[in-house]
Formats: sequence, C-alpha cells, structure tokens
Amino acid sequence: MTTSDTRVTGPADDADAEIPLADNERDLHGAVGWAVFGFAVAFVALHLLTLNLAPMETWTYRIIHVAGGLMLGFCTLAAVALARDDRGTGAGPVVWLVALPAVVAVAYAAGLVAWAWYITAWAGDMAPQWALDQAAMALPAGTLIAMAAARWWTGGGRAPGWPDAVLALAAAVVAAYLILGIDGWRMRAGTPMAGTTEMLMAGTGVLLILELTRRVAGWALVVITAVFLVYAFGGAYLPGILEHRGYSPERFFSYIYTDNGILGPTTAVSSTYIILFITFAAFLQASKVGDYFVNFAFAAAGRARGGPAKVAVFASGLMGMINGTSAGNVAATGSLTIPLMKRVGYRARSAGGVEAAASTGGQLVPPIMGAGAFIMAEITGVPYTEIAVAAIIPAALYFLSIYFMVDFEARREGMTGLSGDQLPSFRGMVRQAYLFIPIIILIATLFAGYSVIRAGTLAMVSAVVVSWLTPHWMGVPAILRALALGARMAVPLIAVCACAGIIVGVISLTGVGARFAAMLLQVAEASQLLAMVFAMCISILLGMGMPTTAAYAVAASVVAPGLQQMGIPPLVSHFFVFYFAVLSAITPPVALAAYAAAGIAGTDPLKTATTSFKFGLAAFIVPFMFFYSPALLMEGEPLQIVRVVATASLGVFLLAASLQGWLIGATAMWLRVLLMAGALMMIAGGWLTDMTGIVLALALVALQWSRKGSVSGTDTQVESNNTHSRI
Repeated sequence: MTTSDTRVTGPADDADAEIPLADNERDLHGAVGWAVFGFAVAFVALHLLTLNLAPMETWTYRIIHVAGGLMLGFCTLAAVALARDDRGTGAGPVVWLVALPAVVAVAYAAGLVAWAWYITAWAGDMAPQWALDQAAMALPAGTLIAMAAARWWTGGGRAPGWPDAVLALAAAVVAAYLILGIDGWRMRAGTPMAGTTEMLMAGTGVLLILELTRRVAGWALVVITAVFLVYAFGGAYLPGILEHRGYSPERFFSYIYTDNGILGPTTAVSSTYIILFITFAAFLQASKVGDYFVNFAFAAAGRARGGPAKVAVFASGLMGMINGTSAGNVAATGSLTIPLMKRVGYRARSAGGVEAAASTGGQLVPPIMGAGAFIMAEITGVPYTEIAVAAIIPAALYFLSIYFMVDFEARREGMTGLSGDQLPSFRGMVRQAYLFIPIIILIATLFAGYSVIRAGTLAMVSAVVVSWLTPHWMGVPAILRALALGARMAVPLIAVCACAGIIVGVISLTGVGARFAAMLLQVAEASQLLAMVFAMCISILLGMGMPTTAAYAVAASVVAPGLQQMGIPPLVSHFFVFYFAVLSAITPPVALAAYAAAGIAGTDPLKTATTSFKFGLAAFIVPFMFFYSPALLMEGEPLQIVRVVATASLGVFLLAASLQGWLIGATAMWLRVLLMAGALMMIAGGWLTDMTGIVLALALVALQWSRKGSVSGTDTQVESNNTHSRI
C-alpha cells in the first residue's frame, strides 16, 4: 500500500494494494506457496458450497472448519516474528535429533488413522481399536515436540518449517479420527464411557488450538483459557461459588470437543457467518470497493476542521463493520488516517486514540457488527434482523460522540482540514456511488426476508459484478485470489472462536456461570445500578486482550444469564454485555486496538489507550442509556423513540464538550462539571431529567455566548484605543 505525499488517493488507486503481513506471517512462494494457495481456495469454496448448495452433517462440518483453519494457520503463521529475508537454516544433526521422533510419531499416527479409514470406508469392517489407541499415544508426543521446536526452526519467511508441517498434519489427524467415529463420539464424549484414547485425541486438538491462538492473538486469550482449564480440574478444592465436584481428564477433554465447547455456538458462527462475511470483505478488498469507502470519506469530510480525524470516524466505521477485529481495522485504515491526522495538527496519541476508538466502534455498526450480531442471534434466539435494527441508534450515538470529540479538539487547537489538491474529487466519488451496491444489496436482501447466508452470498457476487464497471475487473484469477485472501483473513477468527469455545465449555460443564448469576442477583437486591456496574467491569475484564467475537462469547456465557435473571430482557442484556466486550479493545491497561494504533502513530501505547478511552467514553454510558430507556433499541412508541434519541444526542454533545473543555469557546473547570451534570441528566432518559438537562444546557450555552461576546467587545475596544494612540 503506497501513499502519495500530496494526495490521499494513492492506496485506492494501487491495484496491488493488499492487507499487510503480520510480523509472524509468511510470504509463501514456489511450490509450497501454490499448494497453500490451492488449499485456501478449496477451504473457502467448500464452505460456500456447503452453506448454499450441499449441506453437510453439522459436527463433521465444524470439525473440518476448525481443522482446516489450524492447518492454514500453521502453514502461514510462524511461532515467532520473522525476518522477511530469512530463508531458514539447513538440516544439521541437532535438527534431525529433534525432528525425527516428532515426524515419526505424527506420521505413524496419521498412517494408523488412514488405515482405519480404509478398513471402515472400503472394506466395510470395523476399525481395529488397537490402531486407534496407538495413534492416540503417538500423536500428542509428536505434537508437543513440534510445538516446542517451532520457536527455533521456523522455516524462514518463505516456507513453513518442519515443526509447523508436523502441527498441520496433527490437526488433520485429529479431525480424521473424530469424523471416523463421529456417531460413537456423540455418545461417549463427556460421559464416563470416554476413555484414554478420546482424552488424548481431544487434548491434542485443544493444544493445537491454544498454540494457533497464541500466534494470532498473543498470550492474553491463551492465559485466560489456561486459567479456565486449571479451574476445571482444581475447582473441587476452591471455596464458595467457585467450588464444583471436579472431572476426570477423560470426561473433561472429550466434553470440550463437542457442541458444548469447541464445536458449540462460537464455532457455529465462525463456520457460517464469519467465514462468509470475511470472504465478502476479501471480495470488497480485491474489487477495490473497500478503498472506495475510504476515499469517499476523505472526499466528504477531508476539508472540515481536523478532516483526517473525521475521515477516520467514517471510514473506520464502514470497514470495521465488516472486518471482525478492532485491531485489524486499525491496521487497515490507520496506516492512512493516522499520519494525515498528525499532519494537520493532532498529537500522535490523539491521532492513535481517534483511530482506535473509531475502529472499535465499527464492531457496533449494523448490519454486520463485526460478526457480533450473528453470535448474539445464535445465543439468544432473537431474529438477526431485529438485532440489526436495535443496533442502529446506539451505534449512531457512539459515532456522534466521537465526531463531537474530534470537532471540539480541532476547534480548541485551531486545526484546519486538508486542501482540495490533497483530496479525491467529491463529484468523482459521487459518480462512483454504484460501488455501494454490494452493501445496499446486503441490507436490502436481509430486510426482504432472505437468510443471512443467502444475502451475504448475493452481496459477494454483486461485488464481483460491480468490479466489472471499474478498472479493477475481477476475472477468475482475481476471484481465486479473493477466496484465498478470505481464508487468510478468517484464520485468526477461526482460532479465537475455537479457543473461546473451550472457555464456554468449561463454564457450561462447571456451572460457574449460573453461580455467578446468583451472585449478581444478590448484588442487585442492594442496588440494581451497582449490579449493572459490576456486570460492566466483569465484561470488560473478560474481554481484555481478546478479539471481539471471543470477548462477547465469553462474557455472554458468564454475565448475560445473571442480567436476565434480574428481569432485564434478553436483547438488552446481551447488548449490554456486547458493548462492554467490544469496548475492552480501548480500555486500559490491555487495549489491543489502542496498542495497534500506537504502533502506527509511533507513540506510547498506554497513553494512546488512555486517549482512546476518553474518545470512546460515551460508549461506556450508552449501555446504561438503553438499560433505562429501551426505546434506544427501537422498543417503544415512535414518539418515545424520537424523544429519547434527541435527548441522548444532546447528552453526548454535552459530554464531549465537558471532556474536551470546549463549547463555544474554552470552558473553565466549573463549567465542565456543569456540562457533565447536564449530559448525565439527558442520558438518564426520564422526562424530568431530560427537561432539567435541556434547561441547564441552554443556560450554559447562553452564559458562554454572552461571555464570549463580552470578551470580543472588550478586545475590539482595546484594539480601537490602541489605534487612536498610534495615530
């Protein structure tokens, strides 16, 4: 992705622009590159075929989905950061000493499982149990050696090393074993009938998921998952609500690899909606429609005060809706918007904070909501279209708040926008408005009653057709590249969804979620508001360091049931949890989106996290707003909805003015306190508080206007006297 020094149209015009490689992601070439490319295309094509034309048995489909994601992940992502010019080291004696037992063990397990498949599928006989037992003994041994060795023998930046090839093969063996005995697995998993073979195979699968999650999302989610795993075995020795009866390793690991855990709701969403819409985003990227969104935002808002920051608000909202990860959205749009924000006068940490807050907010924007809407529909049973409609007003309030924050800072610092020669032509952008057709088709088909799968597929096809009206015409090679890009973008989400499934499985098996709900009810007896604040803190803590989908899935399992038992409707409960799970990406001290933005801005990560927290502060209040005023979720009479929207909008305006210390001019501290009080009154949602807030807001505006006029008149008189003195 290249950027011109004088215009911001460079990235969108660059036909070769692609998503940048992660620091541990390989740039595969040669025969290996073509093999992985072909596998990625086949992987996504299989999903699209299964979702639209040839349905597959559910557990089998999800097992293939997880295994394919693991295989692609180990082939493309190294265990450590890579040097791009590193082509790896040759095979010495030490390499052979470590590699030989790992390769032999996993290859032996693969051969035994393949033989069992042959006997079952071709000879029509039952697979010998001794073969499966020996495979289960050999597989984890080879996998552990390869996991340990992957940090030293990466293979370089152009091809996977032998440890990653072994891990990819191990993932295939686990999937083949599970599918071979899928009917028996359903009966035995999670019961006393589960034996050592089932435990070893499922345990190997859990290890592989944790290793790939570490590579794509860092240690945070892995550590949290490890805590839950320890709790599953150590809970019998804990006091109070954390105590449970304990479980044998055989029962636990086999239970985790069922639809109560890894193959449960998170993988259900990952294997359907996420893979579909990530591929849709890849088609938008390949057809350059995604770049058009960014350039349209520049053309519309680039000339305004602090133009690049306002562009970041709009562009990040559009792209983040589809992207699925806050940090990924920062990387995609921040590389362009953050340098331009710094150019017009924003401090580095402010530029990073704006981008992080806006990119995180993209996860709240319907109709896709970064895949969160689909998980919510899966968990709650609420129709997807109802969730998408309910999300409109809260998302609008969030971005309205960020817009006010950006505008007030630009006024306070005396910033200007970009000049016309640095921006795309707005008329030219309007003439290309047909590039919005894929999004329009997606929304129209969803609300016309089409299934989410069918609507997403039609939108994907329309992206191809629309590309035929542009210089970036998508033929068969471009479509294949888009499918492969979709697989590459999906791998991190497949890993974190499977990892979140482990946590969900532990919560389900131990019943800790129900006990937490009981504790929340006890808190609510003293104060419902206190219970809500407690639920907010738990949702943020559980979500720290996690991508959006995993954060929401875990928080929904622990917190949402307690809110519902307090009498809060399911939709409000899950939106409350979803918002704070998303906002964990900009909440210090662990704020993934802010850290990604700080890396681009070249500033302190913790200061950037604090700044992004300030820019997104309104979003921390919005969930309490729709708790007290469900009309914000489109629940109520039209007049009530209009009133609540109007007063809430004024509330976030006053909140932004208070935080930035600027209304009509600079505000003193006592005036900022009154602005904050007025904002909180408007946000409460009642008639009395709304009217009080409106009166207070009008009084403060009139007061500052009169003081500004007085200061302006005094300055004019002083200037006049000075002029007469000079004469």
